[in-house]
Amino acid sequence: MILDYIPLFLTVIAGFGLGVIFKLLAEYLGERRGTAVKSSTYESGMIPFGTARERYSVKFYMVAVSFIIFDIEVVFLYPWAVKFRELGTPGIAAMAVFFIILLLGYLYEIRKGGFEWE
Repeated sequence: MILDYIPLFLTVIAGFGLGVIFKLLAEYLGERRGTAVKSSTYESGMIPFGTARERYSVKFYMVAVSFIIFDIEVVFLYPWAVKFRELGTPGIAAMAVFFIILLLGYLYEIRKGGFEWE
């Protein structure tokens, strides 16, 4: 059975080896001309100002986490929608419970002001 995986192992070894070889070639054969422009921070063509260690509001992270949590629901909804007819009534009941829990979380977040961007 392990013999079936030999092509896979060879491909992984070849890919890793080529990556190392190209990295070493770039290190030894590449040009090294450091300029002030190359070492400056790139800000979409604008002149950089301020520090890179700027603090963000906690609200920014709360909205990001909320987006991720409510976006994950699609991961659970898609397989259910594909197998909708085969799951029958128990599948609909399970998804109804899922949506009720999701709705309660959504209402809780609205009540706590998680979506208010100030």
